[in-house]
Amino acid sequence: MAAPDNELSEIAQIAVNVHDLERATGFYRDVLGLPLVLQAPGLAFFRCGSVRLMLARAEKPEYDHPASVLYYRVSDIERTHARLASSVRFESPPHRVHRDARHELWLAFFHDTEGNPLALLSERPVS
Repeated sequence: MAAPDNELSEIAQIAVNVHDLERATGFYRDVLGLPLVLQAPGLAFFRCGSVRLMLARAEKPEYDHPASVLYYRVSDIERTHARLASSVRFESPPHRVHRDARHELWLAFFHDTEGNPLALLSERPVS
């Protein structure tokens, strides 16, 4: 059976729940260095590659929970970890979680100011 054409092939936007929009905006802009592209009442939008990251208060109480883990791809996980370490409390240093014949997968987990889980992700080719 041939695979159907899938229009759902790219994520355009991810909503991240926040309680303090000003504090969260400062974290994503000043600590993580994401470009702020738009602010509207109760909303802040950042560019993260081809994905737009939207910070907002939850629309309903049942949606008020931490976001799914957002994994930020970085080319040099140790350098990015060192840059963020003075502003972010990491759960552990960058560590390898997988290795196969082609690459190693490295991760480092932390949280934003609102308690949402985040991670740095680096894939290194095996030489």
